[in-house]
Amino acid sequence: MLNKKVAVITGSSQGIGKAIAERLANDGFAIVLNGHNHADLLKETEKELKNKDVEVTSFVGNVAKLEDQYSLVQHAVDTFGSVDVFINNAGIEGEVDPITEVEPKDLDFILDINVKGVLYGIQAAGKQMIQQGTGGKIINASSGTGFQASPMVGPYNTTKFAVRGLTQSAAQDLAPHQITVNAYCPGVVGTGMWERIDEKMMKYMGTKKGEAFDQMSSSNALGRQQTPEDVAKLVSFLASSDSDNITGQSIITDGGMVYN
Repeated sequence: MLNKKVAVITGSSQGIGKAIAERLANDGFAIVLNGHNHADLLKETEKELKNKDVEVTSFVGNVAKLEDQYSLVQHAVDTFGSVDVFINNAGIEGEVDPITEVEPKDLDFILDINVKGVLYGIQAAGKQMIQQGTGGKIINASSGTGFQASPMVGPYNTTKFAVRGLTQSAAQDLAPHQITVNAYCPGVVGTGMWERIDEKMMKYMGTKKGEAFDQMSSSNALGRQQTPEDVAKLVSFLASSDSDNITGQSIITDGGMVYN
């Protein structure tokens, strides 16, 4: 078994999750990657990290299934011996529609991934960390829209508000075990998710491809597009001992769009 700490990152085959995995690997963690719909990309990311001499493994599983979350944690323990940091990064944007047009099936799907997935991850990781008896860190993906809702993505907004609530609740429940629970809240980041949102926005905004994203991503105070690496820097801090006295917090990293 390894002496180094182990970080599990859901939804880490690409985008923000991949950037987090790369950053934490540079910080000295052993990495457990996770994905569901893109098993090929997951293996590709695992290979990239192995080529950089990173201690890494991957596990295909659906975060919306509690049994898969327990299996993910068990895979980490079987491979590296522990789970020290667990990052509930997996999430989807859902449909882009006015609130009056939200379909039940679409609402159920986004709640399954973005809310149940986070709760199940907290449960699986929390129980393992309690058993280990050495504390730990659970870090959840919320969003700036978890503080200030955006139009046309009502279900997404709802899930990110919910993640903040789960973060606060879990922080209080797990504090006696020296397990901290915090959330990171990105703004508009150049990932596949925002490419899809941009395309869907064309229908309602009358924009051309890329225009909606450019407008939104450059509207922050710093005036530049946010990168996955920007988000990974905050997660790196929350995963480090420098954040040991911080719990129950949802921290915005958006270049200055939402002020809390």
